[in-house]
Amino acid sequence: MEPDHGAISRAWSWRHAIAKSGLPATTRLVLHTLGLKMDATGGSCYPPISEIVELSGLDKKTVLKHLEIAEEKGWIEVSQHGFRGQKWKRNEYVARWPGRDLIGEAANTADEEGGGAVPPPSVAAKVVELVPEGGGFGSQKVVEQLHQDKNLPDNSPANSPSASAGEGGLNRVDRKKVEHAFTLWYATWNKGDVEFARNAWFALSQEDRAECIERTPNYLRWAKPSERMAAAVYLKNRHWRDMPELRPESERTVLHNAYSKAWSARRFFELAADPAEPPVPPTRFQMMELQKGGEAAEKVKRERRLAYGWPKVINMHRRAEMAEGVTVTPWLVKLSEGFVGVHRDSELAARWRRLHEQYGWPPLPERVEWLFFPPGEPEQAVADFREATTKERGNDDAA
Repeated sequence: MEPDHGAISRAWSWRHAIAKSGLPATTRLVLHTLGLKMDATGGSCYPPISEIVELSGLDKKTVLKHLEIAEEKGWIEVSQHGFRGQKWKRNEYVARWPGRDLIGEAANTADEEGGGAVPPPSVAAKVVELVPEGGGFGSQKVVEQLHQDKNLPDNSPANSPSASAGEGGLNRVDRKKVEHAFTLWYATWNKGDVEFARNAWFALSQEDRAECIERTPNYLRWAKPSERMAAAVYLKNRHWRDMPELRPESERTVLHNAYSKAWSARRFFELAADPAEPPVPPTRFQMMELQKGGEAAEKVKRERRLAYGWPKVINMHRRAEMAEGVTVTPWLVKLSEGFVGVHRDSELAARWRRLHEQYGWPPLPERVEWLFFPPGEPEQAVADFREATTKERGNDDAA
């Protein structure tokens, strides 16, 4: 079978065009490295990032950054194969030429139409010829005559086929509405080339744009800032769909301030659990006391239970001293609404302190003037709170 010299010429033209593209030097290096893994016609390839790192001599972060730049600028198309999070997921890379046909669809169209079709200006304006190297009759190389004026209409992103395709079905009023929606959306993202992002926006369907507007705020909260990609890449690949469905706000576990009602409810909920076994063995002195038995042994047990029995409560106290709150589930927040404020110097607060000593619980916070407790006398209030938590947790599990 004869090789497709036309396809090979187009592939090599792409590699030559990269050198004259105005892309950052590192981006060009990454693309040339990627080109080593493509076949002679510039077909798709699936190299792992580790291989590009090895061949280019760049670190992984740099390679990922410049692949993103290349995709945003339209020099490659990236698609993923496999499910998110799976080890066998991989990227497919396809060579692209912004505003031009690399795959040769114009030639195919001409064949189908009997040769009468006229190639688009962006293709016709590019002259590629094969000439012998060094003027001899040896192996051939590609020589391409590129436009020096990069601002020609067919090279301008705003006039590229992708842009006109997305806007072609819109009237003037609709285009203004879509443009206004894009301006508001891009202000929340604000990363990447705005023109490429705008073209990607207009290429979306009306339903996709509405879905993007609705889900982007949650995506921005969900994704790490360091992982935020260029806007055009996000839009073209519809990455808002990567985000798992969020539970309604009324069902989410959220952070509550230290010493608040919700914080106090979480504290009592943790205290209701059985004390944990100490993670460290007794000291030699404590072993001697335990062996004595009686009050000496009980004292050591109380001290160890106080220090290690409820580690989550101890951690809550430490964080609260630094004004850090704690997360509380919605059903527990609901229970906390019935808590009552008690002044630290009141007789009721003193009774709560005695109950803590009786149960061996960590002592109440001393740095706040007002504390929150379940309503009623301490012992009965604790019993009622435990019963309420059992009931609410059962309802929550059933839901």
